[in-house]
Amino acid sequence: MMRCIVVDDEKLALELMEDNVKKMPGLELVATCKNAMEAMAFLQQGQVDLIFLDIQMPGISGVQFLKGLVKPPMVIMTTAYENYALEGFNLDVVDYLVKPFSFERFMKAVNKAFELGSVRLKKDTQPKAQVNEGFMFVNADYSIVRINHPDIIYIEGLKDYIKIYLKSTSKPVITRLSMHFMESKLPFEGFARVHRSFIVSLDKITAFKRTRILLNDVEIPVGDNYKERILAYIGYQENQ
Repeated sequence: MMRCIVVDDEKLALELMEDNVKKMPGLELVATCKNAMEAMAFLQQGQVDLIFLDIQMPGISGVQFLKGLVKPPMVIMTTAYENYALEGFNLDVVDYLVKPFSFERFMKAVNKAFELGSVRLKKDTQPKAQVNEGFMFVNADYSIVRINHPDIIYIEGLKDYIKIYLKSTSKPVITRLSMHFMESKLPFEGFARVHRSFIVSLDKITAFKRTRILLNDVEIPVGDNYKERILAYIGYQENQ
């Protein structure tokens, strides 16, 4: 059984996709999400084999969301706009469905995913070389220093350089890199830009206080433009 989620900001589109999935043998719908943040929160909790992903959504678009995933599952894009097709295929999506589409067209796209999933499963069972992941090297103190992702607590951006604060040492690693570069190199699932000057490791968050988060005894400001990501991560609704 292939586990899938549907991500679309339109209620009717979600209902139609849910109906299509239920008609398709071999598919199990495990979640419907109204935006990219809901989808990301779900991906952090459970295994997903296939995403039906709308492109035009408020906030983070489907394309931005997909580009931010380090190891994305298979993706079938759904949109009312044909002009995104080339970008979708450049992102290695399984198929591209232009709304409104028939169930036959939906079924054809899903069968592509089944076929691709079968090929990937065979590859995964073959012996392969060890791949090193979860770290990066940066220039600091006239040396090339290894930074392990799980060791990072938070990153502070200053004018011409950044400070990387680690669990393993009380002294931050200082290097001439931009916040944008660091944000692009760190896994989207584990880190979040919470302010123009701060990136935090999500699993190091110990408390949230509306305009700031706590990483044990360290307070980090949260900018209004970044607040939605933190709220989605902790599963908090402001009106509750």
